[in-house]
Amino acid sequence: MINPTDLSGKLAIDVQDMNALRQSAKQNSPDALKAAAKQFEALFMNMVMKSMRDATPQDGPFDTEQSKIYTSMLDQQISQNLAKRGVGLADVLVRQLSANGGVQAPAAPLQNTTGAVSDPGKINSPQAANVKAFEDRLGAHAEEASLTTGIPAKFMLGQAALESGWGKHEIPAADGSASHNLFGIKATGGWKGRVVEVPTTEYQNGAVQTKLQKFRVYDSYADAFRDYAKLLRSNPRYENVLANAKDAVGFAQGLQRAGYATDPNYAAKLTRIIQQSLSA
Repeated sequence: MINPTDLSGKLAIDVQDMNALRQSAKQNSPDALKAAAKQFEALFMNMVMKSMRDATPQDGPFDTEQSKIYTSMLDQQISQNLAKRGVGLADVLVRQLSANGGVQAPAAPLQNTTGAVSDPGKINSPQAANVKAFEDRLGAHAEEASLTTGIPAKFMLGQAALESGWGKHEIPAADGSASHNLFGIKATGGWKGRVVEVPTTEYQNGAVQTKLQKFRVYDSYADAFRDYAKLLRSNPRYENVLANAKDAVGFAQGLQRAGYATDPNYAAKLTRIIQQSLSA
């Protein structure tokens, strides 16, 4: 039997380490799952570091092949240290894998800036029971926000569903608890509350990039809807969103034009969820 702690002191970056990581996860014990999740988090952070490094010019007079090797080694060490401290991804994976009974569970899509879910693929239609549970749990908060914004509650529920994967891929707080951030709102604009920093995927000039971003943490879903409503009411760039919220297409396209999300397919995804998944 492979001891999961054997992998805790190194980053699984070669085939042998990856095989050991896979075998450790197959044990399906809490310790094995935690070790596998931590290694995945370290790998992901290494990808983040590499992406950021690739975006930095490296053709200066002091950039040599030897310096690039040392830089790569430094990035791996930084990634390992970040993973040891934890950015919340490992905790999410452990909860998902434990709930689904094994390593076949898909990784949670990470949230994008103030908007797009980072999974560039299609948004799968949820089961009717899951949709009803989502509406029952959040419907009253959406109705309250609707009174202050004029946006139909169904539209806001659709956006919350898109951003959070119907509540299953909500951004976790730093301690692994719920952040209640259903709308992927970043901790900007003078935000004074709690925050959590997580990797997020964004689209920039048509290219997918991974960055570390800070997001707001709320005490409840009611607070999340109130803050979302306040954001749309107080930010001038969303004036047209409020003015064109009479139908799902206008609402979704207005959000995309206002820059709520960087995903080029955001409006189409949101429109589909509102029209096809949610009740009237």
